[in-house]
Amino acid sequence: MSQIKLLPEAVAAQIAAGEVVERPASVVKELVENSLDAGAKQIAVTIEEGGKNLMCVQDNGAGIPAAEVELAFRRHATSKLSTAADLEGIASLGFRGEALASIASVSRLTCTTRSRDDAMGVQLRLEGGHRVHRAPSGRPPGTEMRIADLFYNVPARRKFLRTERTERRHINAFLTRYAIAYPEVAFHVRHDDRETLQTPGNGDTREVLLNVYGREVGSGLLEIAAELTARNAIRVQGFVGSTQIHRANRGYITLMINGRWVEDLRITYAIIQAYHTLLPTKRYPIAFVQVEMPPEDLDVNVHPAKTEVRFREADEVFRAVQRAVRATVIAQAPVATPWQPPRRSAPAAPPEQTLRTRLQQLQPARQFTLPRAVKKQPTSPSARPATPDHVPSATEPAPSAVEERQPAQLPPLRVVGQVARMFIVAEGPEGLYLIDQHAAHERVLYERMRSDWATGDVPSQPLLAAQTITLPPDEATRLEAQLPTLSALGIQVEKVKTGAFQVSAIPAPLRNISPQELLADIASSEPERSPVREELEKATILKICKRAAIKGGQVLPLEEMRTLIRDLEETRNPRTCPHGRPTILQISMKELAFQFGRLG
Repeated sequence: MSQIKLLPEAVAAQIAAGEVVERPASVVKELVENSLDAGAKQIAVTIEEGGKNLMCVQDNGAGIPAAEVELAFRRHATSKLSTAADLEGIASLGFRGEALASIASVSRLTCTTRSRDDAMGVQLRLEGGHRVHRAPSGRPPGTEMRIADLFYNVPARRKFLRTERTERRHINAFLTRYAIAYPEVAFHVRHDDRETLQTPGNGDTREVLLNVYGREVGSGLLEIAAELTARNAIRVQGFVGSTQIHRANRGYITLMINGRWVEDLRITYAIIQAYHTLLPTKRYPIAFVQVEMPPEDLDVNVHPAKTEVRFREADEVFRAVQRAVRATVIAQAPVATPWQPPRRSAPAAPPEQTLRTRLQQLQPARQFTLPRAVKKQPTSPSARPATPDHVPSATEPAPSAVEERQPAQLPPLRVVGQVARMFIVAEGPEGLYLIDQHAAHERVLYERMRSDWATGDVPSQPLLAAQTITLPPDEATRLEAQLPTLSALGIQVEKVKTGAFQVSAIPAPLRNISPQELLADIASSEPERSPVREELEKATILKICKRAAIKGGQVLPLEEMRTLIRDLEETRNPRTCPHGRPTILQISMKELAFQFGRLG
C-alpha cells in the first residue's frame, strides 16, 4: 500500500516558510526590501518584544493596486520578473515571489495599502495565510505591513526564537546596514516605544555613519575613492576603518552587492587581507563596502533568503575589493612614521639557517618544582583541584598561610634590555630568558582583577570628567546586557539614552586606556552564554586585560621592565597569559655554550 501523499497546501507553505522566515529579522528584511523596490523615500519600522509580538513596516512607496492585493500573497506571485531569462539580470532586491506568502502563512498579517493610481486604498487581514477580512481604507499612497504573533501556528519554531534582546540586535544589525546603503531614504526605527535609529534621508552617507556608529568612529571611517575603480565594470565604494579603528571579531564587516546585503566569505577575506600587517593579531576592521557590477555577472538566485550570491568572475571581484580597500587605507591612514614603533605582527625572520633552526626548538620555560613542604600539604579528598585561575567561592574554606604564600615559580631574573620593542631580555641562573611583555602584563592584570573581584574590593578610579560614549544599536544592546558585570569590575557605566552611555569611573589599573576603546571592545564581542556568573566575570576580565596590557611595539624604560618582572613573579601562574600562550621562553646555558662551540 502506497504511503506517499501530497501535503496540504497550508502545511507545504509552512515548511517552505522555514527557508525564508528564520527569525523576526528575516521578516523585517523582506518587508524593507519590498519597500525599497517600491521606491519608498521614508520607511518606519516599529517592533514590539523583539518582533515576537509585532512588527510593522510603513513606507511611502508605490503601493499595491487594490485589484492585486490578494494576488500579492500567493506563492510565486511577483511583479519583478516574467520569464526565466529575467533571472540573468536581476536588478531588484526581491524577485522570487515567496516572501509575502511565507510571512503570511506563519503569522497574523494586516496589509493596508494604496497605489498612487487608486483613489481608495484597501486593508487585507490574513491569519495563517487565509483571508479573514477585507475593507476599503483611506490612506496616502504607500503600504503598511503589520505582522503579529509570528509563528503562532508553528509552536515548534516559536520556542526556538532567542531572547528579546538577541532578536532586537539582529533586527538592528540589518536595518543599520540598509540605512547606510540607502542614505537617500529616511529610516525611523522604534523598539517598544523607544527610538533606536533615525536618519534624515538627505543622501549624506557620512551623516548616517555618525548616527549609527557615533561621532568618534563615524568620523574616523575612510571613504573609498570612486576613481579607484571608476573605469572597471566592477566598481567599489563605501567606507573602511583606519588602522586605529578595529574590533575583536569580523562581524563589523558589511558587504553590499548591487544594493543587496550579502554574506560572502571570500570577499570578506579580501577586505581582511587588505589590512595585512596593518592591524594587531586577531583584530578586524570596521568596513562598509559596496560593490556595483553588471547584474548579468551575478547570480542572486542561490537561496530563498537571497543573502548568498555567485560571481561569474569571483577572482576579479576579490582583487577589485582588496585593491580599493588597501589603497584607501594606505593613502589616507599611513601607519609607518619615523617615531612610531613597528607593529608586533610582522618581525622579519633572521636569514641565518642555524639561528632559525635553534630558535624554532625553543620551548616554554619549564615549571619549577615546589619545595617539599608545600608538596606534602594535606588536602581534603573532596577539595577542588588547584588551578592557577581558580578563585575560591564564598563557600570554600580560606587557604592556609602556606598556600597563600607560594614560593616563586620564576627564578631570580636580571633585566638586560628589550628586543624589537616586544620582548624583555633577562638573565637567570639557568640561562637567558625572553619575556613577552604583552602576555606577561596580561597575566599580571588578569590575576589582580580576578583577586579584587573575588574579594569584592575592586579599586575604582573616578574620571576627572564623566565621558559620554555613543555606540551603534547592536553594540549598545550588548553593552547594556553587561552593565551589572562591568559595575562589579569597577567600571561605572550608566545608560543616559538609547545608544549613549556615560562612564564615570574605571579600575585603577586601567587608568591609561581610553574608556571609548575599552567599552567598544567589550560591546563588539559576543556575550558569554554561561549561566555561571563567575564565568561571565572571567570572560569580561579577559577582554579588559587584553585591551589594557602593554602592547608589542611599546618602548619600556628599564625600571618599568624590572617592575613587570617582579609583578609576574608574584602571580600564581607566571608561565602563560590568561589565553594560554607562553609568557616566557628560556635558552639554557648549555644551549648557549653549544652555539659558541664551548662544549665538546
